[in-house]
Amino acid sequence: METKRIIFTVTNNLESDQRVHKVASYFHENGWQVTVIGSNNRTCHPYKQAYNTKRLNVWFKKGPLFYAEFNLKLFFYLLFHKVDRIWGNDTDTALATYLSSKIKRCEYSLDLHELFPEVPEVTNRAGVKRIWTAIEDWVLPNVTDGYTVCESIAQYYKNKYNITLKVLRNVPFLKEYKRECKFNYTDKKIILYQGAINEGRGVDWLIKSMQHIDDAIFVIIGNGDKKEEMEDLVNSLHLNDKVKFIGHIPFYELNSYTNSADLGVCLLEEKGLSYYYALPNRIFDFMHAHVPMLATDFPEISKILKQEQTGYVINHYEPEYLASVIKNILHQPIDHNIYYQAAENNNWEKERRIIKI
Repeated sequence: METKRIIFTVTNNLESDQRVHKVASYFHENGWQVTVIGSNNRTCHPYKQAYNTKRLNVWFKKGPLFYAEFNLKLFFYLLFHKVDRIWGNDTDTALATYLSSKIKRCEYSLDLHELFPEVPEVTNRAGVKRIWTAIEDWVLPNVTDGYTVCESIAQYYKNKYNITLKVLRNVPFLKEYKRECKFNYTDKKIILYQGAINEGRGVDWLIKSMQHIDDAIFVIIGNGDKKEEMEDLVNSLHLNDKVKFIGHIPFYELNSYTNSADLGVCLLEEKGLSYYYALPNRIFDFMHAHVPMLATDFPEISKILKQEQTGYVINHYEPEYLASVIKNILHQPIDHNIYYQAAENNNWEKERRIIKI
């Protein structure tokens, strides 16, 4: 029997997308010929996996022209390559992937990592939001094999389009717990933020709180639209000795940094339903690293942290108050049995069974 071919598509440069890597690897392990397509819209490093990868060259690196150029090039790539199944990731690839799947009459899957028209960069821009909503209005009612990251987003699309999306959470592989020491900041505790430095991520709240914390370092891993602004804030508050920017770390190297932290943070502003319903993978990454989490009291995040007892939630963020909460957590002992059990409950080996192969 001829090997089946599947093509995954995503707009990023592949290096930070753990979810796409895990799903693609699962198909590869099950005998599919896998190709994952991204773009070179940001700085690229060598990226080699067991499956095939390709980054489409784009002239425009962001904004409407980037999405238009990428989808056009992606459409023609898909049109002229043999494929049995196309797996689109997020609304920003849905136009090209759905249209090409109809023309080629192949299987189509769509994985929605977030509520795209409700992300902060979109929801307050009426014209942009109308475009993405129109794409979803056209594509989503026809999706028969769809996935998303949490129950709240699945229910949102169920109510809107009467479709059933399978909930596929972005949880890590189960691995042996190992405490590491990636940071060399003497005897200071490590407060770690890992993710995009974009609007509404609460990084500024945490920076300001460091004015009231003396026995810890706030480490920020990632890049994004707000990085320069956050660096300026650190300089203006004279906190360069307390706040460190590491930059982008590929997902396959990130684990050792996560395992070196004493507290993980995920503080989101309520800037659209996408953040409100979010269930970021870092919630589970810190859980597997036996690192307590301080997060926003939003429904999906709160449900997991309270259920597994691996973190704390808050809903106001004044610098002195936030600092007092952080200092209290940093001095709490870690019950490793709780984290071992939480990892057993939430891991990719169990979660991937949801995928239709």
